[in-house]
Amino acid sequence: MASKWKAAALTAALILSTTSASYAGPNPGPQRRDEERNFKHVLLLSIDGMHAVDYLNCSKGIKGINGGEPYCPNLAELGETGINYLDTSTSKPSDSFPGLTAIVSGGSPRVEGVYYDVAYDRSLDPPATTTGNGVAGDPSLCTPGAPPMGTRSEYEEGIDIDKTLLNGGAPAGVDGGFASIDPKKLPRDPSKNCAPVYPWNFVRTNTIFGVIHAAGGYTAWSDKHAAYSSTSGPGNGKNLDDFFAPEINSIPVNMPTVAGCNPLPDQNAVTSGDDYTTSFENIKCYDSLKVNAIINEALGKRHDGLSNAPVPTIFGMNFQAVSVGQKLIQKSLTPPVKGGYLDSFGTPTSTLVGEIEFVDGSIGKMVAALKKSGAYESTLIVITAKHGQSPVDSSRYLGISTSTTDPVTTSPATILDNLGCLPFSEAPSNPTGIGPTEDDVSLIWLNSSCTTTQAVEALEQASPATANVAGIGQIYGGVAITTMFNKPGLPPDGDPRTPDIVVTPNTGVTYSGSSKKQAEHGGFAHDDTNVMMLLSNHSFERNTVFSPVETMQVAPTILKALGLDPDALDAVRIEGTQVLPAIQFGN
Repeated sequence: MASKWKAAALTAALILSTTSASYAGPNPGPQRRDEERNFKHVLLLSIDGMHAVDYLNCSKGIKGINGGEPYCPNLAELGETGINYLDTSTSKPSDSFPGLTAIVSGGSPRVEGVYYDVAYDRSLDPPATTTGNGVAGDPSLCTPGAPPMGTRSEYEEGIDIDKTLLNGGAPAGVDGGFASIDPKKLPRDPSKNCAPVYPWNFVRTNTIFGVIHAAGGYTAWSDKHAAYSSTSGPGNGKNLDDFFAPEINSIPVNMPTVAGCNPLPDQNAVTSGDDYTTSFENIKCYDSLKVNAIINEALGKRHDGLSNAPVPTIFGMNFQAVSVGQKLIQKSLTPPVKGGYLDSFGTPTSTLVGEIEFVDGSIGKMVAALKKSGAYESTLIVITAKHGQSPVDSSRYLGISTSTTDPVTTSPATILDNLGCLPFSEAPSNPTGIGPTEDDVSLIWLNSSCTTTQAVEALEQASPATANVAGIGQIYGGVAITTMFNKPGLPPDGDPRTPDIVVTPNTGVTYSGSSKKQAEHGGFAHDDTNVMMLLSNHSFERNTVFSPVETMQVAPTILKALGLDPDALDAVRIEGTQVLPAIQFGN
């Protein structure tokens, strides 16, 4: 079954492949200052949530903040020798998991089969043990060689041995990473003797880390969940030489290795109901763990600084501070403190400014470390984001409310669950389950009780335009789905991971139900998908590219920069993903 599916998926992807525009505007791009430009290292950073307008505002200055002067001087300085891509789009959906996958593989969800950190796979069976977030598991729920049951696929903190611990429950003395994963909590493949599907094999193609590792390069990555070892795919998980993944959703603890974080600065958010995303201050401490890892690696050490190692050929991390600064309403403080924005121009609150300044200062420390080790001039710095955040205009945020006077009182998944159309594993009515895949998008996988046509008609009847109780903007199903993704279904005719229905809500509407948020991501809106993209090296002339590009173009660009063949990436060959425009390489 697996081989049939792979052949069908590759055929569909080849037929429906897309390429990105390469017109770079009136400026032909940066000219080489040297006869040759040889990059030996790439530092890849994702500032999750960072829009293109956020970078413009902080690097150029905006009225009412810092006297109108730039408040991210390090990013501004990198921009002086950088290429800024204004019209950059993330993956759709704009969740962290497909967003990261696009950046490191060069592929879209159509090819990668990655739609969300919590999604659904018709070809797999449930885990042997219930995950930390409630995906029900049982050893008896998978029979080798039998037809698959279908299951929720969870690749976030729920697959940790213990998600409440910073090291994810890894053995004593191990600071998190591969050892944090509990294989019993992974979905299982009945076509492969019910073997657990590790994150690096859930992603369907290879990644830049695998290509670079195979070419003899040293690879490193730091991220928020052990599940993001998906960057090492595929194979045995050995394509990452140094992987660090402190669990962001663990209970906050003091950090002796981080300056100013022992004790944590915000003692209002350190209980069992908190994690690092529930505090504007504690999230900086969390990110600082990974910043310290990057600094150590830039200085020629392992991420923990305890032993020597090569300066990585490819290394990097994601920042969470800006995302938290955009989303959070911290109710543990009196009065509650809001992040987010003041207007539609993207004027940040003072709280969000603080998060951006923290990230900027951290990047400055990384640059200083590269200069100290002598690696700065031969390093290409790539700064982008897995996803944006919607809405930028915080006043337009609209969550689900139980008040009959509010316009949005339910979600697409709830409407269809009430009709018995959803698998129990993703049903809102499941009292112990992980819940539906809904943020400011709704991804729907149906059971056999309802056809796509019936489900779409039910959504339209329950939430018509004149009484839009679910805030529905657009509904994609049937042929409309195939314009973006492979046809849903089982092989050989369908893709077992494609949703049957995708609902994108009106701007500002989100289905998370949280009263502690004022923004979300995952959807297709401009604020979800438009992110910053800056490529910097000391030899570049400053340039701005106006033509549309995609974050999945980062992957082939990195290989090209290192003198490797972009076509070594499976997704690049399948989808025709282009190297980013306006860069002149010396090789």
